[in-house]
Amino acid sequence: MKRPLNMTPMNIAVLDDWQNVASGVVDWSVLDSVGDVSFLHDFPADTATMVQRLQGFEIICVMRERTLFDEALLSQLPRLKLLVTGGMRNAAIDNAAARRQGITVCGTESYKNAAPELTWALIMGITRNLLAEANSLRAGHWQVGLGSDLYGKTLGILGLGSIGKWIARYGQAFGMNVIAWSQNLTPQAAAESGVTYVSKQQLFEQADVLSVHLVLSDRSRGLVDAEALGWMKPG
Repeated sequence: MKRPLNMTPMNIAVLDDWQNVASGVVDWSVLDSVGDVSFLHDFPADTATMVQRLQGFEIICVMRERTLFDEALLSQLPRLKLLVTGGMRNAAIDNAAARRQGITVCGTESYKNAAPELTWALIMGITRNLLAEANSLRAGHWQVGLGSDLYGKTLGILGLGSIGKWIARYGQAFGMNVIAWSQNLTPQAAAESGVTYVSKQQLFEQADVLSVHLVLSDRSRGLVDAEALGWMKPG
């Protein structure tokens, strides 16, 4: 799309592209009418370097919570007008400070499949000891262990939100008994997902596999403490 002749082009930065993949997975040409896009692949940890690098941009796109946009940084970016984050929540952005600086903060629609798929891959990998088995095979050996079944085991979910519900579905598909607890969860809401509501202590005591899906906040911080871990089954 061509840029209107009377429009001053904006400078757009895409941060935190550590793997150098962002330019190829999205059609950035839709921004041709807005301005010029630059991709930044490394992460300078100090604020002074960040200010020097970003002070010429009107729009900054960030990937998740890799770069901290606090008041110390935002207050030194006078040209910044729009800060875009992947997903609808980013704890690394000080929204109040952005408002004080007149910076609009917005997010994208959350992609809810990736996190549960990765979570289930980790559960399968640990249960079947896949890393050790794969390394053994590469070393010229054959099966070194038996692994363990998920069928008939109990899956505990701490936080039955959008991601937690996907994990519940996966567990049910594998024939697991799925239980859940969180501070906001009710027995009725759990039942709607085919999940058994239990207390926090019962969740830790009964779970063979425990999957945590909570937003880190003052309320959730410390929920998985030494006492809770002590309730879990040995091994």
